[in-house]
Amino acid sequence: MEKLDLIKHFKSYYTAKTKPEVLTIGRARYLSITGKGDPSGKDFAQKIQAIYPVAYALKFAFKAQGKNFVVAKLEGLWWYDEERYAGISIADSPKAIPRSEWEYRLLIRIPDYVEKNDVQAAVEASYVSKGQAAIREVAYFEMEEGKVVQMLHTGPFDTEPETLAKLNDFISANAFGRNGLHHEIYLSDFRKTPSDKLKTILREPVK
Repeated sequence: MEKLDLIKHFKSYYTAKTKPEVLTIGRARYLSITGKGDPSGKDFAQKIQAIYPVAYALKFAFKAQGKNFVVAKLEGLWWYDEERYAGISIADSPKAIPRSEWEYRLLIRIPDYVEKNDVQAAVEASYVSKGQAAIREVAYFEMEEGKVVQMLHTGPFDTEPETLAKLNDFISANAFGRNGLHHEIYLSDFRKTPSDKLKTILREPVK
């Protein structure tokens, strides 16, 4: 049985350079779960523990139908109340905005043949198996980012402002306007990888 590896199939989506670049991201389907608060906290960990069982339930359901696929990388969209914290740049926001005020949407990309009802079935199967309440918060989600500026960040999350500053300078130099939420793709498993080895794509939708 051929196995679909989304990371290889959508190589440009999961690849970034060490300097800012512009590309266009088409519509994609995801598993999604939302939350608010410190990513080092218990609630964030519970959200991760909820989305992965659904991803694997989907994988095994489709494998039984002859459509096997590799579970893709974890991603996150991040935002905050921009009226309350007005005038803060992309580069300054990680340090200027309290972690408790950040909202997020965790994502795992899924194959284009997966439908909303398939996700709902996987959610229910996972909940029956695991009994974890947060699993029922996982949902089908679609997104088309369009034009973006992105860059690869290597190292701890605490040093992201250095990379974000380069993105911010590039966006300003090209007179781009913001057009969506800050997007991170975690190429490394941050639960297991040493912080200095972490690789994360930082992506900003622009117009």
